[in-house]
Amino acid sequence: MPNPPAGFDADFFVAESERDPVKAARDPARQLPKRFYKEAAIGEAEGGFSILLDGRPVNTPAKRRLVAPSRTLAEALASEWAGQGERIDPAIMPLTKLVNSAIDGVAQQMADVEAELVKYAGSDMICYRAGEPEGLAAAQRGAWDPLLAFARDRLGARLTLAEGVMFAAQPEAAVAALAAAVRETVGEGAAAPLRLAALHVMTTLTGSLIIALAKTLNHIDLAEAWAAAHIDEDFQMRAWGADAEALARREARFKEMAAAAFLAECAAEASPKGRGV
Repeated sequence: MPNPPAGFDADFFVAESERDPVKAARDPARQLPKRFYKEAAIGEAEGGFSILLDGRPVNTPAKRRLVAPSRTLAEALASEWAGQGERIDPAIMPLTKLVNSAIDGVAQQMADVEAELVKYAGSDMICYRAGEPEGLAAAQRGAWDPLLAFARDRLGARLTLAEGVMFAAQPEAAVAALAAAVRETVGEGAAAPLRLAALHVMTTLTGSLIIALAKTLNHIDLAEAWAAAHIDEDFQMRAWGADAEALARREARFKEMAAAAFLAECAAEASPKGRGV
């Protein structure tokens, strides 16, 4: 089996990360690269730890060196590489994909990504409530009202509620407070792009910046965050039954959510200033 050049470039992560997980699983013709290494390990590198495949460091798709700021994160990344079979499947490497995205994408446009997160502050999912049926409305209140209290009491953001899906503008002071919370949570330093990438993924997966901040700041755990994000969906499934493909997609999204939550924890350990809220 031919050896790759020193500094293996994982270009296949770019195209594969755009695949629908259900369609990808059904596509027998998809060509994944063959595993070319026997051992995945970690080694010390400038700024942290690199991932080594038979001693060769891994690069990102943009040919930047993949360096983790903490040993815990590096070991988890190496574990994803070690867990590959005959072919390398990015679909089961959510943490590696996320770190690649942080290094290649987020780090190059921090202000733009933060601004995109602040847009969620103006239309956060937990602010839009159902008027009926009462069972759904009660479930939303039970899961989301404590999160509104968290945003008010800890982040200084007093948000307003709306019924239905018609857009309701949030007070400028509340949006500014959430923007400040994002900035404080992301912090500075080498681990800041990782924290921002993790926060961005959790926000887009849940539809709620408040849920993402609550998880990142350890106000709720991963299971609580995921359940809060799926109040409406779970209510519909109880009423009409579950769809197998929808459940498969949800499971794939949860793996991404779990990877983002883990990355946020590791990045906070590497640079505690990112947890200052």
